[in-house]
Amino acid sequence: MQLVAIILLMAVLPIFSIIQEMVTSQTELLDALGKWFVFWGVGWRLATAGIHQLMRPGFTAKDIFEIHDPAASKLVLEIGIGNLALGLPAIASLYFPAWVPALALAGCIFYGLAGIQHVRNKASTRAEIAAMVSNIGIAAILIIYLFWLGVVA
Repeated sequence: MQLVAIILLMAVLPIFSIIQEMVTSQTELLDALGKWFVFWGVGWRLATAGIHQLMRPGFTAKDIFEIHDPAASKLVLEIGIGNLALGLPAIASLYFPAWVPALALAGCIFYGLAGIQHVRNKASTRAEIAAMVSNIGIAAILIIYLFWLGVVA
């Protein structure tokens, strides 16, 4: 189920939204890229992860990080709060477009560093590998968007 959610939120839904927007409006491709990858990839991915971590902290501790100490749930709860703190404003960016660049930067930093950490940890479980690949992928997309903003501005 985690892999399906990652594929939907990190690829299918953003790409579908970008295509739909490009067909129905005069939006530039990279503007749509930033808007929809922030909304789906940063917003909904982190918000749903945060909710899941708050409801089932043991899953993240055991199944993602392979930590079987019950005390790890305290850290996962904090991670869940952080995920919600970044995810909810990214969802709201659909209604506050001026927020997109800042949330793209925050998401890029978060996903980039998380992806690097998965690499350093030598990701071995299917769940950790999926998280690593998707984290690095979204960071790369957000870097492209942010670089484009810097070049155009």
